[in-house]
Amino acid sequence: MSSTSVLFNPLTLGSITIPNRITMAALTRSRAPDSVPQTDVVKEYYVQRARGGAGLIVTEGALITRQGTEWTHAPGLWNSEQAAAWKEIVDAVHAEDTKIYIQVWHIGRLSHPDAPQQKLAGVPVYAPSAIAAKGGRFRELPGEPGYVTPTAVEDPQILIQLYKDSSVLAKEAGFDGVELHGANGYLITQFLDNNSNQRTDKWGGSIENRSRFGLEVIKAVKEVFGDDVAIKLSPAGGYNDVGMPLQDTIETYSYFIKEADKLGLSYIELMRYAKIFDTIVDGKGRATKHDIFETYAPLIKNAKFFANVGVTPEEGATLVSSGKADAIAIGFNWITHPDLAKRIKHGKPLNNHPDMPHLQWGKDEEDMRIGYTDYPEAIY
Repeated sequence: MSSTSVLFNPLTLGSITIPNRITMAALTRSRAPDSVPQTDVVKEYYVQRARGGAGLIVTEGALITRQGTEWTHAPGLWNSEQAAAWKEIVDAVHAEDTKIYIQVWHIGRLSHPDAPQQKLAGVPVYAPSAIAAKGGRFRELPGEPGYVTPTAVEDPQILIQLYKDSSVLAKEAGFDGVELHGANGYLITQFLDNNSNQRTDKWGGSIENRSRFGLEVIKAVKEVFGDDVAIKLSPAGGYNDVGMPLQDTIETYSYFIKEADKLGLSYIELMRYAKIFDTIVDGKGRATKHDIFETYAPLIKNAKFFANVGVTPEEGATLVSSGKADAIAIGFNWITHPDLAKRIKHGKPLNNHPDMPHLQWGKDEEDMRIGYTDYPEAIY
């Protein structure tokens, strides 16, 4: 019996059962001109990974409304055209007997008001408070500007409704569930963090108030998907200029995770600290280093726990066999190895090299498959 065999036991998530504990984490790949997934090539990408044994596929983040993001050609899910494109992809993945969640995503203050999509949206760049994030680089805009001061949203309920509306479309597209992007400095994180959220109403101030937005988003999306709702969190912060002192971090995320877990989630995915996500601000790392898995996983009593960031198959097997995690969420190695789970099962090396220039698509349509669907499988 191989050292990773425990990863190939089935797992119940909400209303579904997945065949193994090696899941594919959300990975932005930007193959969606005008925010509509380029169906043929994106379908090929996800089908390759379904055939490669992914226990659960989570799509790249889909924007829930028009936003002026730095991620040119990121997909969306706010209209029927996008939903139809996603449905074709979902149907193809289901034909491979694989389950697929969509990650829904609002970037909050990390948009730019001069970006074409933000102009088309016709609304300000909304955030919890009028506090700009440090950094940013909008390569499509003259002068490549960084982040600017956003507009404090008067009534956050209008943003919560966007998550629900997008989830309705996800249901129409046939997705098995929804993962809320609550990590990496995006909107849910911006409400949780006491640096980006300095409101004095019921949406800010205390830990309970700063947690309110994310918890209300969960409730709204559960009205559509029931038990098939998950959330991804990155308590260490760092990326996109978020992060609090250690005690504030532990108290905030401990409260949020315990309250979210009471709502009936399928899983909670925790990203541990990684240097790649630790933005340097004023000469030092922005993140708050601490042991994410040991600190927060024991607080999860009802949902399943997915361990993410740099988890090897061997470490994952140890976490699962010891009861410290229910599954592992792998990101980058799914980019370079479409047959990742099969390789792990058969003891094949992970020896494909990343095509870094083509991680994101920013060239012409002929280039869209390069660095995306052209990684070879192992010989079995």
